Amino acid sequence: MSDTIYKIILADDDEDDRLLFSEALEDISLKTSLSLFKHGQELLDYLFQPNVELPNLIFLDINMPIVNGMQCLTEIRNHPNLKDLFIAMYSTSSSEKDIEDSFKKGANIYINKPSCFTKLCEMVEKTLTINWLAHNSNLNKETFIFRI
Repeated sequence: MSDTIYKIILADDDEDDRLLFSEALEDISLKTSLSLFKHGQELLDYLFQPNVELPNLIFLDINMPIVNGMQCLTEIRNHPNLKDLFIAMYSTSSSEKDIEDSFKKGANIYINKPSCFTKLCEMVEKTLTINWLAHNSNLNKETFIFRI
């Protein structure tokens, strides 16, 4: 087993979704460190701190209060120190508009929240082990949407 520790952020206003996501990370075989945020403004406040330890991957819910996921994505992509972070839009929405907007605004992948815990664990582990450089070099609408 690798000694790599994946630094993960989840920004999601739903307490149950944050709890399930945390439990899924505990169930997979990879070592992870998770930071949780209740809305986009909390996430941005954290990321904009000087000398902040940047994550390997951000899971970003679209529908959040105060600053939503799309606004957060835009702010991150416009920030010179954050623009290259890997961002997974993570939502219950299957709306073509949400998918299209996420793609255009620079998200790396779009994931529908799985409906069962087993699928959640599988999705998290697969997402963390993506070769992001290869994924991004071949990014198109078909590879953008994550399918289990």
